[in-house]
Amino acid sequence: MELLFIFLTGIVATTLGTLAGGGGLISLPVMLLLGLPVHSAIGANKVSNTVSSFSAFYYLLRHKNINLKESLWIIPFSLAGGITGGLIASALPAENLTIVAVILLIFALTTSFLNKSTFEHNQTLKRGGFGAAGLYGIGIYDGLFGPGQGTLMLYLFSWLKVSYIKAVGLVRLATFSSCFGAAVTYIAAGHIIWPLTLALLAGSFLGAQTGVRLAQKMKPSQVKPLLRIVTAVLIIQLIIEQL
Repeated sequence: MELLFIFLTGIVATTLGTLAGGGGLISLPVMLLLGLPVHSAIGANKVSNTVSSFSAFYYLLRHKNINLKESLWIIPFSLAGGITGGLIASALPAENLTIVAVILLIFALTTSFLNKSTFEHNQTLKRGGFGAAGLYGIGIYDGLFGPGQGTLMLYLFSWLKVSYIKAVGLVRLATFSSCFGAAVTYIAAGHIIWPLTLALLAGSFLGAQTGVRLAQKMKPSQVKPLLRIVTAVLIIQLIIEQL
C-alpha cells in the first residue's frame, strides 16, 4: 500500500511540477510524513526526477518545441550546481536538513506569489551571464533540497524572455542535469531506499508524460492556485510532525 501511495504521489507531483514547477513540494513532504529518513526522501526525488525530467525534455525536443543547440549549454551549469548541492546536503545531519527543508519549503511557496511573468515573449536563450549564474545557483538549491526548483527556473527563463512551452522544456533539461549530479552523490552515500525510489520513479515518469502534454494546452496560472493550496497544507503537516 505504501508503494502504491508513493507511485500515485509521483504521478500527481510530477504532473503539477512539469506545468508550473514545485512538484517536489508535494512528493518530498509526503515521503517525509510516511516516515522516510530525510536524506532518503530527497535522494528518491533526485533519482526519479532525473528520469522523468529527461523523458519530458525528449518529448518536447521530438515535437520541435525546443532546439537542442540552444539548450545544451545549460547542462554543465545545472550539473555542477546539483553536485555542489548534493555534497552539501550529504554532509548535513538529518535533523538539520529537516529544518532546512521546512525553511526552503516556506521560501519556495513565498516566491511563487512573486511571479508576475506572462511568458509572452519567445526570444533565443542567451548564453552565459545572469542565466548561467542563475542556473548554477538554482542547481545548488536543487541538489541541496529541490522542491520549488522548477518554479524558480520558470521565473529565470521568464526573465530571459523565453516562451512558456520552451521554458518548460529547458526547465526539464536543467532539472535532469542538476538531479543527475545530486542523485550520484546520494547513491554514493548509500541514502537510497530502492523499492520506494523505484515506485516514485515510475509514478514520476507517467506524471512527466501527462504534464508535458498538458503544458502544450495550459497556462501556469491555471495550476498555481491549486499548487499553492496543496503546498501550504503540506508545510503545515510537516511542521506539526516535527513538533
